[in-house]
Amino acid sequence: MANSAASRRGTLPQVIALGCTQTIAWASSTYLPAILAQPMAQELDISRANVFGAFSIALILTGLGGPMVGRFIDRHGGRGMLAASNLVFAAGLVWLGLAGNGASMLAAWCLMGVGMAMGLYDAAFAALVRLHGGAAREPITGITLIAGFASTVGWPLTAFIAEHYGWRTSCFSWAAIHLAIALPINLLYIPRVSAAKERPAAAKPAAAGDATATGRAPATQNERTAFWLVATFAAATSFVTSAMAAHLPGLLLAAGASAIAALTASALLGPAQVAARLAEFMAARRFGFHPLNSARIAAALHPVGVVVLALFGGAPAVVAAFAVLHGAGNGMITIAKGTLPLAIFGPAGYGFRQGLLNVLARGAQAFAPFAFGLTLDTQGVGAGIALSGGVSLIALAALFLLRRS
Repeated sequence: MANSAASRRGTLPQVIALGCTQTIAWASSTYLPAILAQPMAQELDISRANVFGAFSIALILTGLGGPMVGRFIDRHGGRGMLAASNLVFAAGLVWLGLAGNGASMLAAWCLMGVGMAMGLYDAAFAALVRLHGGAAREPITGITLIAGFASTVGWPLTAFIAEHYGWRTSCFSWAAIHLAIALPINLLYIPRVSAAKERPAAAKPAAAGDATATGRAPATQNERTAFWLVATFAAATSFVTSAMAAHLPGLLLAAGASAIAALTASALLGPAQVAARLAEFMAARRFGFHPLNSARIAAALHPVGVVVLALFGGAPAVVAAFAVLHGAGNGMITIAKGTLPLAIFGPAGYGFRQGLLNVLARGAQAFAPFAFGLTLDTQGVGAGIALSGGVSLIALAALFLLRRS
């Protein structure tokens, strides 16, 4: 017990450090278009759709780069990769702030996509698994608790700077934050891992024929089946998360909510995510709750919210309940995407496997805003929530077909 407590105290600085740098990384990348797309489009004389299209291409590049980033972290640890991501983010943000037309804006977002592959959750989770092996579940949950406030911090700060000093200054400011704050934190608090240093006992390779232990794609039938089930869960939930992130206020308005009710309900998303992550953390520590159980509960919450919205319409309490259910599920899903593969496959080759698992997820994330928006505009709110609820049920079905080990 004493050793466990000491281990947690030793891990705490890493969790706080990665939580802070992840907050910066998410706030300055994924959460940027929601605030800057409109002024960026106006000044560059392009449509908002072009800005979001460039962001979608960045997400695709993030997915394609994931396996290479993960393999590097498996071999060398995450310190260098996470620190390098701050440099790439800063360069991409400066390029974005200097963009004079749509082409240069697209090139800047492509560089940002590389930075996102190097520096968002997948890389941070892989860094923790490389350091702590199978004991990385609690640290993974810890950094998501802190970084869950990325939108709470990022959106107001980006909006304030853009309103008073312009959107370009917002980009330059986030670049400076990466260099002055995130880069030193990653270098100071993420331990260096020597290539010759033995991995944690739980992360040592298994038998020579175990493909997942050697950082290759799954080889046996059971491994392939489990891999595709987890990949289906990741892709389906990424689709729903991305669709709701882009369209939640509009969806609630289309369901009959007033503007105030829709905005109030949308504001509940962040607190619901953090509260659900905290509840999952406590359940895991106190009751040994398996990540598969957490993932199943998480995947079920959005369809429950869809049923509530479909039955009772756009009353303020109803849209608030939908936002809370979706937010809670999404908060737990973020953790599950890191801890479920660790529980099912083990820590060996974790980073590379996470990269492979998220190739489809990033594609779904990039495609979702367009597909869901088109459905909502042409078929109505009923078809929209049926689409998101149905995709969530696909994720839930994949989880029920998945074994614990």
